[in-house]
Amino acid sequence: MSKWARFEAQGMVCFGEVKTDANGTTLHQHEGDLFGEHRPNGRQFPLESVKLLAPCCPTKMPGLWNNFHERAKVENLQRPEHPLYFLKTNSCFAGPGAHIPRPAGYAGQVVFEGELGVVIGKTCAGVSVEDAKNYIFGYTCVNDVTARDIMRRDPAFVQWTRAKGFENFGVFGPWIETDIDPQQLRVKVELAGVEKQNYPVSDMFCSPYEIVSLLSQDMTLNAGDVIACGTSVGACAMRDGDQVDVIIEGVGILSNRFG
Repeated sequence: MSKWARFEAQGMVCFGEVKTDANGTTLHQHEGDLFGEHRPNGRQFPLESVKLLAPCCPTKMPGLWNNFHERAKVENLQRPEHPLYFLKTNSCFAGPGAHIPRPAGYAGQVVFEGELGVVIGKTCAGVSVEDAKNYIFGYTCVNDVTARDIMRRDPAFVQWTRAKGFENFGVFGPWIETDIDPQQLRVKVELAGVEKQNYPVSDMFCSPYEIVSLLSQDMTLNAGDVIACGTSVGACAMRDGDQVDVIIEGVGILSNRFG
């Protein structure tokens, strides 16, 4: 498996390969472009000596809604003909360890949603399902945070962008895993140490490859863009001070504190 991280070390923002052995986890810095040509420069940093950042800098994060059989059954929803999605803007992105603040003046529910994130590796437009894998760089953990009470505050318009676009509401990381079969993964979420979500990626209506293909018919996906594949049952409100951990075995653990 090959994991890639973006991090701050000795006052520099760097990227590199994450390697773990009997002596611990070390980040091997590379120079160049993560999604293009790059090479190791010989500098190595123990994981505990760096600050992990969001592992890439997307131009956008499309997020799916109603993409799981189990959630559709529980909420009496029908399978959509085409993926239903919104966009998170790059002003709300944050990485592992980042504080998720409560929006100013808002006392309503702020909900976590643990999700698999698909990281695009090169410009992607109008690709087939069969070819979609060639445009995927890897996978990461996503917490699609939502100020739920804002969404339907105006009966004439569902406020997806506002409710999901506050500071640090688009959390992802801790790194990108490039060599894994997404259909074999499970997404788990622990809130204040209690498991709230545990579901298989294979329960999706649209698989990651289908999602990439179908969204690429609607818009150009750029290298570094992250697609949040949607969530299943169990998402719920966080309380001020709660730690939320999105856990995808084989990918990583994304930990953040709310409020």
